Amino acid sequence: MQSHIGEISALIAAICWTFNAILFESAGKDVGDMSVNYIRLLVASGLLSIYLFITRGLIFPIDATGYIWFWLSVSGLLGFVLGDMFLLKALVEIGSRISLLIMSAAPPITALVGFLIMGERISVSGLIGIAVTMLGIFLVILSKNPAEKKMKFNRSAKGLMFASLGALGQALGLVFSKLGIGSYNAFAATQIRLFAALIGLTVIVTAKKQWAEVKSAFSRRKAIGEIIIGAVLGPFIGVAFSLLAVQYTATGIVSSITSISPVIIIPISIMIFKEKVLFKEILGAAVSTVGIIILFL
Repeated sequence: MQSHIGEISALIAAICWTFNAILFESAGKDVGDMSVNYIRLLVASGLLSIYLFITRGLIFPIDATGYIWFWLSVSGLLGFVLGDMFLLKALVEIGSRISLLIMSAAPPITALVGFLIMGERISVSGLIGIAVTMLGIFLVILSKNPAEKKMKFNRSAKGLMFASLGALGQALGLVFSKLGIGSYNAFAATQIRLFAALIGLTVIVTAKKQWAEVKSAFSRRKAIGEIIIGAVLGPFIGVAFSLLAVQYTATGIVSSITSISPVIIIPISIMIFKEKVLFKEILGAAVSTVGIIILFL
């Protein structure tokens, strides 16, 4: 069991993020993506502070070195602020199922960033995996126009761009987490990332004068309930388990396992939300997942 702690932790994170995306899609359509992002981070920070006080006796991670603080703060700004801000916009624009599919591009991006920043090698099978992953994504988001006889996006270009930027932010956040976490407590590391993200989002909300929007969100009971549950599953449990995973196994393996959400969400969409899912969309999700697996063989 010890040798599979990383893989099991990554799988738990993937399941959490699948339901997290569904909840935040619903809440974002009700109160706006910025309100969802800010409130979920507040909730997750509070939960982590309570948990860490009980388990470590520290409500604030004062035992972390400056090196850990720096890299995890960078990771939090890139992952939670840049990555999740655009992901939440994508959830509202094109829905959770397609957004999660686009987010499966995160592992190839992680591999490329790892190569550029950390000197991690990309094998021939890795290059094939990147190509297969992108093929799966394009299989879903591209359709042929019979009249013009050319391929075009079948989803909002703005939504696809948001999801792509979300994938970039997630990849960068994971790489810098790997640089900073070392053997440090995974939940305390998540707390540092959340603190940095809250500071970054506070600056953005203030600059965009969106405090009234955030405040009004608290009057929407259904949305607040979805945000709280999503915060427990995502920034609290999901992210902490992803960081725990990178402590026990390679970053690429973690990216591979946590990126199966596009496959997990398909039966949920069909059975619970009664969505009509095309065969090519199922095939595309499966192909992209296979590509991720090949990427890290």
